[in-house]
Amino acid sequence: MEYKNQTENRAFQEMLLAAVKRLQNRSGEEIAAKSGAVFHSSRNMLEVQSFHEVIEIQLPEFYINADMDEWHYLTLLHYLDMADGTEGSQKLITFGNLKDGLIRGTKFDRTAEQKLEKLLQDKDPEKIQKACKNLGAEFTETKADLCAVFPVLPRYPVTLKIWFADEEFPVSGKIFLQDHADHYLSVEDAVTVGEILLQKLSEAFSSL
Repeated sequence: MEYKNQTENRAFQEMLLAAVKRLQNRSGEEIAAKSGAVFHSSRNMLEVQSFHEVIEIQLPEFYINADMDEWHYLTLLHYLDMADGTEGSQKLITFGNLKDGLIRGTKFDRTAEQKLEKLLQDKDPEKIQKACKNLGAEFTETKADLCAVFPVLPRYPVTLKIWFADEEFPVSGKIFLQDHADHYLSVEDAVTVGEILLQKLSEAFSSL
């Protein structure tokens, strides 16, 4: 296992260095315009909201000021690199509907539903709403019992729809992206975002 961990860490570091190198060839103004980040030229710094916190990214090294999960950090860099400014239509899609999402995305859709059922069982609606709110979510009216929209990245909201338990069915949930998601992250990074959301929800429940 130790060898495997070292290999995974080396692969991660190589991806991180490659992401930073690609971004260093571009101006902070251009990155901000396409990604929805805010560029502070006087400090040569990008500001990005992710969930409930504002992340400061110092250029040209692309260091961050936050104690962020390393995969969250890498995904953020990939987002800044790939973002092309495309506007969404508010139409929601599953991960399986992403470009190249047929296998990886569809698998995550199923996994997420299973994890959400376990995560949400025995939680009352008020507690679920509070946990979502603590992660910066806003709530919208849909046919679901609860619909929380998380500001994962400036132009990459993630929607969680929840149906509370009743006499016939247990509590269930599904995670959705907007239909312009392919313009901002690959399917692999999209799945990472979904996993980060599930992890953050679990931590939010634990802290209540």
